[in-house]
Amino acid sequence: MTREQALELVERHLNNPNLVKHCLAVEACMRAFAAHFGEDPEPWGLAGLLHDLDYEATIGTPCEHGERTAEMLAGHGLSDEILHAIKAHNLRVDSVSRMDHSLLTIDPASGFIIACALMHPERRLASLDLPFMKKRFKEKSFAKGASREQMEGCARLGLNLDEFLALCLKAMQGIAPGLGL
Repeated sequence: MTREQALELVERHLNNPNLVKHCLAVEACMRAFAAHFGEDPEPWGLAGLLHDLDYEATIGTPCEHGERTAEMLAGHGLSDEILHAIKAHNLRVDSVSRMDHSLLTIDPASGFIIACALMHPERRLASLDLPFMKKRFKEKSFAKGASREQMEGCARLGLNLDEFLALCLKAMQGIAPGLGL
């Protein structure tokens, strides 16, 4: 599956433009993490782009989230590694590979970083910095849906929280116009 085909699926199955932007942000981060770890960014990017393909369809049945995406993608020629990472990001299966761990930690981080940008006086990703994000990270009432525990799982990737957030931020800054930030 090409990136263009994956994006077409995302745009067909997700009606909420903010959810599409979330998928684009996760894709950018996954590509950056693949490069950081010396991996091929194409499959990592596809895992990030497609990870929430079933989100709107499973909103009432969250236990099916990820599993349904894997079913929807059957026959599209995606590797088992990509499908496993998609299922692991919602804790449907154990997170075992570096791709799994990355998607699991990046998913909440992208939402957290977008929330930080929206809270920043300039409301732009380019204006964000690590001290601003770290201050917000400590505020448990800020972006409550962004699991701090999942993000702190970056230690399983050999990254401390500062390195992890900086890598995500840089990746998202690279696509800021597409995110409207």
